[in-house]
Amino acid sequence: MITSPAFAGKTYGVYGLARSGRAAVAALAASGATTLNWDDGEPARAAFEGALTNLHDFDLARLDALIVSPGVPHNAPLFVKATTAGIPVIGDIELFAQARADLPAHKVVGITGTNGKSTTTALIHHILREAGVPTLMGGNIGLPILAQSPLPENGVYVLELSSYQLEITFSLDCEVAILLNITPDHLERHGSLANYAAAKARLFTMQSPHRTAIVGWDAETDHDVLDDAEEPLIEFIEDVDAGPQADWPALQGPHNLQNARAAVAATRALGLDEAQIAAGLRSYPGLAHRMEPIATIAGVRYVNDSKATNADSTAPALAAFAGTHWIAGGRPKLGPEGEPDLTALLPHLGRLRAAYLIGEAAPLFAPILAPHVPVTQSGTLARAVADAAAAARPGETVLLSPACASFDQFRDFEDRGEAFRAAVMALGAAA
Repeated sequence: MITSPAFAGKTYGVYGLARSGRAAVAALAASGATTLNWDDGEPARAAFEGALTNLHDFDLARLDALIVSPGVPHNAPLFVKATTAGIPVIGDIELFAQARADLPAHKVVGITGTNGKSTTTALIHHILREAGVPTLMGGNIGLPILAQSPLPENGVYVLELSSYQLEITFSLDCEVAILLNITPDHLERHGSLANYAAAKARLFTMQSPHRTAIVGWDAETDHDVLDDAEEPLIEFIEDVDAGPQADWPALQGPHNLQNARAAVAATRALGLDEAQIAAGLRSYPGLAHRMEPIATIAGVRYVNDSKATNADSTAPALAAFAGTHWIAGGRPKLGPEGEPDLTALLPHLGRLRAAYLIGEAAPLFAPILAPHVPVTQSGTLARAVADAAAAARPGETVLLSPACASFDQFRDFEDRGEAFRAAVMALGAAA
């Protein structure tokens, strides 16, 4: 795990005992710090192997900092109590940033954006690893970064960073910082699109002068995300020549072209040559639940894009194929008027054979989509797979790209994607 003498002798509250919280407790304890640990959820407390202290009843003035899980909002009572008492409220990424001075010489690539950050993070990590560069991937993907062993000298940490994580990070000075795009998301947390964009822009404001900033053109022109950055070396993603996309089997669709261009810019900035980068793009296997080919059955291709939880992330998936039977729905993300905004999808609906709707979104999506494409309200994912399979013909695609959160019927998007995989595999077994 990653430890630091900077933590020794200090006392930290750790609020939230899921994966990142548990990793923080272990890293701080191994560094010689005292941790007081709490989670409001009984299951999390029961699963935690360590002493518990109800921080709601504790004098927070005795803490050097309160470590919170990214999901804890700023208006949570304990968050407010700590800030009122002048206690720093930070996350595990900030702890990593504070530990960097005691690690072997290294670089950090930070990646954020509404859509594509997981793929871009994994792609950069893959290209570096294939080129023989010591590298770790963490943050909002994979293992918590504090739970991983430090890299040897000249390694590269590749971190996916959500807006929630960036809000409670203050000193992460990335050698390469990437902001892919900004579209409305998590507005119930941030309050406005401007606040959401400001949280993303923190990735650049924490950089020292002359660090590399790689940014999508629309994110900068629409939101001025570089305004408070300190003399960055700017590269716009759309200006990057990444080579022929046809050479990258797992990176199809316009959204993956953007992801690949960002990865190419980042790995060039880190010193890789063109042959190393091209080899990494060709061999990248893709991520589960992100435009993931599952099987071809009776000539019909089945693709799992369960990670697409909003319309903007589903739109490029619809653009990637023709003759598509599209499975969508779940818990919709609603605008200020209480209605879903599917505007980003409308230009691509002519490519569809039909839409199969599931979950809470089905009655809301149906009247928006019906003027453009045949709609079946399947209700459940298993029924939607069966309905789509019955209608699809050889050469066509059945695509799960829900444009919704999963929480009405599934634990998370991974659970939803695995359910889709199981349903498709059952079709194959029956064929």
